[in-house]
Amino acid sequence: MRKHLLVFLVALLPACATAPNPAPSLAGAPADPGRRTVTPLRVMSFNLRYNNTGDGPNAWPLRKAWVAQLIRFHDADVVGVQEALSGMLADLDTLLPEYSRIGVGRTDGKMSGEYSAILYKRDRLEVLENKTFWLSPTPEAVGSKGWDAALERIATWGRFRDRATGCVYIHLNTHFDHKGEQARQESARLIRERLATIDAAGLPLVMTGDLNSNPTSVGYRILTHDTIPGAFAPLVDAMHASREGHYGPTSSFTGFRAIRPDGNKIDYVLVAPGVEVQKHGILPDNWDNRFPSDHQPVLATVIIRCK
Repeated sequence: MRKHLLVFLVALLPACATAPNPAPSLAGAPADPGRRTVTPLRVMSFNLRYNNTGDGPNAWPLRKAWVAQLIRFHDADVVGVQEALSGMLADLDTLLPEYSRIGVGRTDGKMSGEYSAILYKRDRLEVLENKTFWLSPTPEAVGSKGWDAALERIATWGRFRDRATGCVYIHLNTHFDHKGEQARQESARLIRERLATIDAAGLPLVMTGDLNSNPTSVGYRILTHDTIPGAFAPLVDAMHASREGHYGPTSSFTGFRAIRPDGNKIDYVLVAPGVEVQKHGILPDNWDNRFPSDHQPVLATVIIRCK
């Protein structure tokens, strides 16, 4: 009798021993819907040097595969390029099929002249809106040349959604004039003023560009320090905001020669206040004393957080 009773009690144990409120498994715990994954965005600025047959061994056809390899190796999610002609961009379309692009030629607003295009990984970013304006007193006038500039200059911007986080941000890319000092200053002021309209919601913002201005110039000061009524807040140089400091040389222009130690920095990644910069570098990439362009690319890793 006792033996049968013991068997009966043992059979009941699993049900009785079950905890009324079992602790949830951490591995299977659902993610907090109020929190988003933070995935760093790798932002590059790269003046490609236009396709000039006079460059001899440094001409674009001999560099294009290297440029594509560099962008892919450094795993840039988005690249603001300068001096890109339509044929060069077509080459990169073929060599970098995982990227799409926005932008127009500065001469006719279509395919003629240099672009300040933005290349982006399609599996990481989605374009919601994009436009180009001219750096002149008449920004909507296609092909307009501003102030004392030698050439027409443009800024291309896009509103992107980050597929990894769902967050939306603005990216503007530009190339200031190489001769006109007034044009560089007025271009900086114009961009600050236009950004106030483009980014009226105060979204995270990054700017890439060849500013043809070093950090002691008036144009750089206007972008990063001056108070301009009604304009977007002064931008922050990612080189100085980087949490891990700066990597590489302090010069970004080489002219296809050795990297100079004189701090000739004219290429930038700038960010809106509040955008976190994890890393910043001017990449010293060269092979056997040959360079992929006459400018070194600038790369910054940033955190884009949702508003």
